Amino acid sequence: MTFEEILPRLKKGEKIIRKGWSGFELYVTLVKGEVYDNSPVTPYFLIKTADEGFSSFAPTVCDILANDWEIVHE
Repeated sequence: MTFEEILPRLKKGEKIIRKGWSGFELYVTLVKGEVYDNSPVTPYFLIKTADEGFSSFAPTVCDILANDWEIVHE
């Protein structure tokens, strides 16, 4: 799938991954509805990795143009 095709699924709470990644990356998720210090937090992406837990994720141009995105089925 392309990023454009998978983005609506991500917005609905599904986890996604690129088939072309090494396997160290487990999934990308969208975090929304967070509040910090009584103020809303802008939605953001997190990536879950095999040994480092969660990190912020900003898709690169290559990620956005890729067509190997898929839904993670747990």
